[in-house]
Amino acid sequence: MVKLSIIIVNYNVKHFLEQCLISVFKATTNVNTEVFVVDNNSVDGSCSMVKDRFPEVNLIENKTNYGFSFANNQAIKIATGQYILLLNPDTVVEENSFEKCIQFMDSNPEAGGLTVKMIDGKGRFLPESKRALPTPKVAFYKIFGLARLFPKSKKFARYYLGHLNNAETNEIEVLPGAFMLLRKEILEKTGLLDEDYFMYGEDIDLSYRITKAGYKNYYYPGTTIIHYKGESTKKGSLNYVFMFYNAMIIFARKHFSDKNAKTFSVLINIAIYFRAFIAVLSRFLKSICLPGLDITTIFFSYYIIKPFWESYKFEGNGQYPKEFLLFAVPSYIIIWIFSIWFNGGYSKQIKLTKLLKGITIGTLVILVLYALLPENLRFSRALVLIGAALTLTVTFINRILVHFIKFLPQKFKRNRKLRIIIVGLMDEIQRVEEIITEAEIKPFIVGKVAPSEESQSDYHFGTIIQLEEIVKIHKIDEIVFCAKDIPSNQIIASMLRLSVFNIDYKIAQPDTLSIIGSNSIETACELYTVEINSISKENNVRNKRIFDIITSFFILISSPLILILLKIPIKLINNSVNVLLGCKTWVGYYKKSDVSTDNLPHIKDGILTPLDVVSKKDQADSFIYNSNMVYAKNFTIWNDLKILLKGFKQIGR
Repeated sequence: MVKLSIIIVNYNVKHFLEQCLISVFKATTNVNTEVFVVDNNSVDGSCSMVKDRFPEVNLIENKTNYGFSFANNQAIKIATGQYILLLNPDTVVEENSFEKCIQFMDSNPEAGGLTVKMIDGKGRFLPESKRALPTPKVAFYKIFGLARLFPKSKKFARYYLGHLNNAETNEIEVLPGAFMLLRKEILEKTGLLDEDYFMYGEDIDLSYRITKAGYKNYYYPGTTIIHYKGESTKKGSLNYVFMFYNAMIIFARKHFSDKNAKTFSVLINIAIYFRAFIAVLSRFLKSICLPGLDITTIFFSYYIIKPFWESYKFEGNGQYPKEFLLFAVPSYIIIWIFSIWFNGGYSKQIKLTKLLKGITIGTLVILVLYALLPENLRFSRALVLIGAALTLTVTFINRILVHFIKFLPQKFKRNRKLRIIIVGLMDEIQRVEEIITEAEIKPFIVGKVAPSEESQSDYHFGTIIQLEEIVKIHKIDEIVFCAKDIPSNQIIASMLRLSVFNIDYKIAQPDTLSIIGSNSIETACELYTVEINSISKENNVRNKRIFDIITSFFILISSPLILILLKIPIKLINNSVNVLLGCKTWVGYYKKSDVSTDNLPHIKDGILTPLDVVSKKDQADSFIYNSNMVYAKNFTIWNDLKILLKGFKQIGR
């Protein structure tokens, strides 16, 4: 008889899912288990990875994302286990997690559901491990920050049950969907997850129905899991705000009295618009602050320098017309700002080379346009060059200021390399070092640490029990654990022990090409991996999109001549519009049924492909796959231009 059915719903978190499944199968050694992965139409190669690495998994591949509840219910309906565990893909469980939880449930027949202690990627306790029902009062205290001001208050911090000890087993009201262990027989009584909830709220709804049926929900800290949290939907996004709070409204209408439901709905709607306004305002300010600062300071610099230059040039007997400051200077500034942006000068990581390149190109463009202007509009070539020098100076100063403002995303690269240590045995450490060496981010490996005193050799400069001293003495920024040599419960225990330090952690699972971790519950995953995805880098995504827009405009404007002289089909207009709107791209992967692109970075379908530079189109599948991979790995806009020019007569296909 199957004791435990584990259900994992995945959406575009392949690396997390791989790590999760490795930890799951380590934890099922002594438990008769079946594992389901329900994939909600991922495009990151998740399904291929599961088929290749975990053939024993029952994989359900949805071609449409109908939501978290629908996907879980698909697997629950065919699961045969006595217990059902709903588990997030961005989790890591201890080797004895399932045994301990099942033992608790078997010993407590009144228990309908159970969750465990959860920590984030820095080893910090996640308060959502235990929650109360979001009644109007509880929700009000949470929404308007009283729960954060009084985190231990039984009244104000009830949303996260802050008054309960994190280290003690307690009865709770709401089980988090990240780890939700349920009796199958109770699901048959209460019904499955409510599919009115797309994402968020379904765990609250089911937890409430379990308690209404006369059973209890428990928080059980006898085992701890890592929950990286929020990798599919970022907490600060508008999508999260609307989905989360609308889920609360659905819950209120379903379970509260009409009066309470209306009160709750009003409160939640106020919260939605308030949070949405804050989210939009924050995003707008973050995106516009540095360009706005550049525009203001460049214009102010011109305003200051103009009288001095006039005094020198006209010897006190003349000045430039008012049109110079009203029209010429703003035009210069627009060209410089656009050029800086195009060259990556507003990326999150500040690079002075990109800034210098952007200003140089912008200056050359201004000088070319300046030469084409009529005589009465050519105010001063010298002021263009002086302005370029001022622009470089003030934009550099602006970036120094912005670097120290925490609210803004733009930061200089750290002065020193990331200092890391690797915990494991020699063979696995050497494999991990190879991955780090090949990764785009190349930290400084300070040394190696043995998993135990017995395994320590001259290769190591300490053991895992000495991590506190090692971190202090060597000023360590990050620890990489080799999961092949260290059990998950020891990794988690080390993270908890070191949580007082501001360091990051990554876990290298055996036989993988990635080392994965997450610095906080609000950041996307960070990993070292063999780099084949240069096309997905921020600056390349931007450059490819700009290339598509510019070439589409050019083709549309020139379409009468192209149609007549080159006799290209009129479909080129439709293709140009699709590319302009972002529905397609001019150059994409060559798609063939026998050639997978799942493991390559996702891009839009292309009008042309890398094979359009090859005269012979009937190529082997291996050649096609390699062509796609090389295109993804070595992307430049010049490659796109080469492919577009070579295959220009095919743009109407």
